[in-house]
Amino acid sequence: MYSIGNEGQLSWIREFFGVARQKQTYLNLAYLLMAFPFGTFYFILLITGLSVGVGTLIIGFGIPILLFTMIMRGGFAAFERTIVRAWLGITIPFLPGSHLPGMTWFGRLKEHLSNPVTWTSLLYLFLEFPFGIIAFTLVLTLLGASLGLVFGWLAYLIDTMIYNAVGGGYSSYELFVKINGQIQPWAIAVFGILALLGILATIAALHVLNGIAHAWGQFARLMLGMSNTARQLAEARAIAAQERAKAERSDQSRRELIVNVSHELRTPIASIRGHVESLIMANENQPGDASAPADQRAYLDIVHRETERLSALVDDLLALARADAGELRLDIAPIAAGEVVEEIYQTLAPLARRERQVTVVRSIPPDLPLVLADRQRLAQVLLNLVRNAITYTPAGGIVSLSVEQADSTHLALMVADTGIGIPPEDLERVFERFYRTDASRARATGGFGLGLTIVRDLVNAMGGSISAESSVGQGSRFRLLLQVVPAANQSKPSKPGEGSN
Repeated sequence: MYSIGNEGQLSWIREFFGVARQKQTYLNLAYLLMAFPFGTFYFILLITGLSVGVGTLIIGFGIPILLFTMIMRGGFAAFERTIVRAWLGITIPFLPGSHLPGMTWFGRLKEHLSNPVTWTSLLYLFLEFPFGIIAFTLVLTLLGASLGLVFGWLAYLIDTMIYNAVGGGYSSYELFVKINGQIQPWAIAVFGILALLGILATIAALHVLNGIAHAWGQFARLMLGMSNTARQLAEARAIAAQERAKAERSDQSRRELIVNVSHELRTPIASIRGHVESLIMANENQPGDASAPADQRAYLDIVHRETERLSALVDDLLALARADAGELRLDIAPIAAGEVVEEIYQTLAPLARRERQVTVVRSIPPDLPLVLADRQRLAQVLLNLVRNAITYTPAGGIVSLSVEQADSTHLALMVADTGIGIPPEDLERVFERFYRTDASRARATGGFGLGLTIVRDLVNAMGGSISAESSVGQGSRFRLLLQVVPAANQSKPSKPGEGSN
């Protein structure tokens, strides 16, 4: 028991006197001494900036001054976090705000002002001024008094030497001992006792000052840092922003890959198609036995059809990639929608009758107003819709194109059929990419699930809208709405090739 108690006493003594050997002690003293000039500097600049900013709000200079003052506050707070971590050894949890892409400066300012750390750090910087005064005073008072006791004997000896050097003739005291040119043994003994007490007082003062520095560091951690919840939220936002940027880069790379690959594929596909067509023409002109050429013609027809499918897929992918990348250029101008409908009718009606035994009809009232659209893209939209209608309409069915005035500001173009229809659960998803209501049927008819997506993107790019309605076994109808040209411009229809890019 004695040894254990003795060891505990020795440990306490080592811990008590060990504060004088710790590097952290002197870093704490440096911070307490520098808190006064730092706090004074912060206080003067911030109070001046806020006062001048508020005072000049009426004449218009206040807002820039206040913004500059808040920027200074952010810099001062960051500097304080650095020196608190470096000198006091206290880490302050803080993460810079992660702004959403595309956020305006006003949105960032609003987010910054709504952050509690903005205002707690401002309060901290103001409070450092009085704290700096108190800390500076305490350091000088406590260490000055205790060190005065430690070195009192040295001052006594120096004053005695000066007294003898000048020949006396004056009266002075070192603490309570009169200087008379003689070294008094009792005075030396008393100064020795005072030196021991001064050492104890100095060590105690260092403990007190360490406690003050640690307490202020914890206060700085509270005022300049973030709560666990806020820090976790900021970390989550930062991770989300990084993942969002990564996803955007990946998406951009995907679009660039599709564009580049599509461009590269178009040339060999066109070459294959041209050679297949040449072989078909040569096969048709061959005389003699028709059995072998008939087989060759069947194979060539298959190759030609699949080449056409591949070419259509490449064109669709290229159109989608350009739309995603914002490179889809439109020539928006006043056009006569009825003329485009008539062109599509004249193009597809004979093919539908010959290849699918489907009748295509159209209804175009006279004196329709002009609409704002890209003539070439509108023709592409109608071609996609009518081809889809023909594909999914059985032999003997009807596909109709019609135009009507929807309201005073919109013209409606409709493509309807008497085909197989679309199930209700699939109707809302027909405009999604690569979505097909029946994959096996789509493969048989040559579809890739991209045509309606391109139609939707083109219509939206022209400022219009498209909707679909259908009944299984009865047919489907797609309704396209385009904006009508104002009455003042109705006399200026756009011709093919006209307009501005």
